[in-house]
Amino acid sequence: MFTVHHVAALDLAFKPMDWPFATERAAEIAQHFARLKQVKPAIWNGRILQCRNRRIEDRVYRADYFETDFAAFMAWRDWNAAANGVSHCFGGGALRSADGAFVLGTMADHTANAGRVYFPAGTPEPGDIVAGRVDLAASVAREITEETGLEVTDYVVEDGWAVVEGPRFSACYQPLRAHLPAAALVEKINAFLRRETQPELSEIIAVRNLDDLPASAPEFVRAFLADAFARREGA
Repeated sequence: MFTVHHVAALDLAFKPMDWPFATERAAEIAQHFARLKQVKPAIWNGRILQCRNRRIEDRVYRADYFETDFAAFMAWRDWNAAANGVSHCFGGGALRSADGAFVLGTMADHTANAGRVYFPAGTPEPGDIVAGRVDLAASVAREITEETGLEVTDYVVEDGWAVVEGPRFSACYQPLRAHLPAAALVEKINAFLRRETQPELSEIIAVRNLDDLPASAPEFVRAFLADAFARREGA
């Protein structure tokens, strides 16, 4: 169901368009989001970016992004609405400790994906648009800091991207190697979470093999890790 592509770079263009799903079903979308807010009052309807025209050319992953709102995205996702060429393409930090463990987090109860285990990641926003391109590297750096408290000086950005592609979305993972070993890295992040009033993550998990990965991790995360561990063993 998921394919992992290893590419040298991303080339993501911002090409505004009117999304028929969002305009034609606006009333239903508003009702759906109102119901979501009753359960998760902390979620808010900010502006986000969706994408289309995903493709790989010369080891570069390319896509075209347009602006919509979070409510439309959530309805599209929750209803499993017809894709019609639209997909959700986000960036994440594949954070790895100095001694080789991947570090992931469990989403807190107040978030839209409560209980799921992910790498630090987030939906791109209009602020990620720079000179007509979508800068997912900036999005990744922002999400790492917001979710874990780590700054860019706490890790090294390694070359390339691993793109986990499914029928309706792409998870674009940037490899990050932390300076600290797993135990110290987990404690550093946990200390940050304890200082936060409403942290996005509730638990930090170090994963050295697939047996360490909780069942609450989605299949695309498992697909990425299975590929990463296989590549490590084949190196």
